[in-house]
Amino acid sequence: MVTAEAARNVVGIIGNVISFGLFLSPCPTFYRIIKNKSVEEFQVYPYLATVLNCIFWVIYGLPFVRPDSILVVTINGVGLVIELIYICVYFSYAPNKGRKKVVYGLSGEIVFIAAVSLVFLLVFHDHKRRILAFGIICDVFNIIMYSSPLTIMKKVITTKSVEYMPFYLSLANFLNGCVWTAYALIKLDIFILISNGLGAISGAAQLILYGCYFRSTPRDEKVIDPKASQIQLSVSDGPDRV
Repeated sequence: MVTAEAARNVVGIIGNVISFGLFLSPCPTFYRIIKNKSVEEFQVYPYLATVLNCIFWVIYGLPFVRPDSILVVTINGVGLVIELIYICVYFSYAPNKGRKKVVYGLSGEIVFIAAVSLVFLLVFHDHKRRILAFGIICDVFNIIMYSSPLTIMKKVITTKSVEYMPFYLSLANFLNGCVWTAYALIKLDIFILISNGLGAISGAAQLILYGCYFRSTPRDEKVIDPKASQIQLSVSDGPDRV
């Protein structure tokens, strides 16, 4: 008979695989940056935000905060490395103004994370309170980041076209949210549940919009909105892509 812990591990591994794919989804953007040797109009903020999110989820999954959450640590640790690689590529091809954004952004995040973590660890001495403190801050950042798809969803409704909303990314978002919601329910983790429940709802909403406006999307448009290529969907549902 399969135990709840074994089932949770299997679901978590599946979630890790899907999350890994989502972390790799910006690769075409950075291939374009390397090919053109320019960051063009792309912004570094989504990747800085994902770094912040990943680090907090890594801390959340560590034994001194939330024991038995190694799969949360692994995927967010991998995601952190991938996001830092993206930022390094961005830094390499960005003008001085863009490089300053990277330096100031990372420096501010390091100070913020260190200050918050130090306060939480010194003030809260038991797992229950640490889980609550770090869980709340992780969910707050995730909820803020869930606003990122709203721009493209609004564009879909306004233009009645799904041209700039990738179907497979929306599908992956939905599946990722569902898998990690199941993970959180097997051994109740309210903070992972909140993050990924919202992620599943967001992904479902995107798929519904896709179904509604797929037929009305022009198939032979020659003119491409120059701003469309600048749209960057954050790939940080929680635990980050957990």
